[in-house]
Amino acid sequence: MIRVKEAGFYSTIQDSGRFGFRHFGVPVSGSADTVSSGRVNALLENNPTDAVLEMTMQGAVLEFTAPTFICLGGAPMEAFLDDFPLENDKVFRVLPNQVLKCGRMLKGLRTYLGIKGGFQQPILLGSRSYFKNITPKQTISIGDTIDFIPNTDFEPKILKWNHPEHIGKKVLKCSCGPEFERLDQSSKELLFDRTFSLGKEFNRMGCQLQEQINEHSIRMITSATLPGTVQLTPSGKLIILLCDGQTTGGYPRILQLHPEALSVMSQKKSGDPVCFDLEDGN
Repeated sequence: MIRVKEAGFYSTIQDSGRFGFRHFGVPVSGSADTVSSGRVNALLENNPTDAVLEMTMQGAVLEFTAPTFICLGGAPMEAFLDDFPLENDKVFRVLPNQVLKCGRMLKGLRTYLGIKGGFQQPILLGSRSYFKNITPKQTISIGDTIDFIPNTDFEPKILKWNHPEHIGKKVLKCSCGPEFERLDQSSKELLFDRTFSLGKEFNRMGCQLQEQINEHSIRMITSATLPGTVQLTPSGKLIILLCDGQTTGGYPRILQLHPEALSVMSQKKSGDPVCFDLEDGN
């Protein structure tokens, strides 16, 4: 078991996502940066769907009551096991009563803590991922406990990997969305010639970009959306839906981000630059 001594700015349990319920309006959720959460689970030789702790901007302080093995991934951060400094993408042994102190992110936005066997939070609608109105609470808090399966005999085959390359990238690989061809030529050119920056309206549901393209009068019925769908408002604003994004929308879906581009987006902050790179030959 882990005792939460400090919760950080916004820390949640996430796994690979909640699938099969979008027709009820339930988002996928899961790790915002699937590249990083997948890497920590792989280093720990966990199942790819095992739950991790996603920490945003400022990390948590956690006390372990049983032995285990951990790995940090994603945004590099200040982290210490008692007084011993930890680095990302490397497996560490943890003993009972040791305290993991996670500080601020040095680059990027989200850091992932993986644990051998995954965190054992209750499964709701097929997933351990926190999401408002599905799970009892949305973030971990001081005094909470987090369950895991103790382990003393794990011998990792790979102790360390190089740090991932997607953190700090600005290029978002994408394909055409269903309404892309209804854009005028000028709007299409602006989409791929311009560098955009993230606005202040940014969370796990989605983000709005500060720069605009042309206004439009495209009409459509409310239709299905996915994590990575890029919507265009009538005023020319671009909205990128992320892992907790709604399942339907009435704005034109002009682009669809590739899965790895969602991991790039997950590590961005307000004001960070991004640009779109169309990969389907159009």
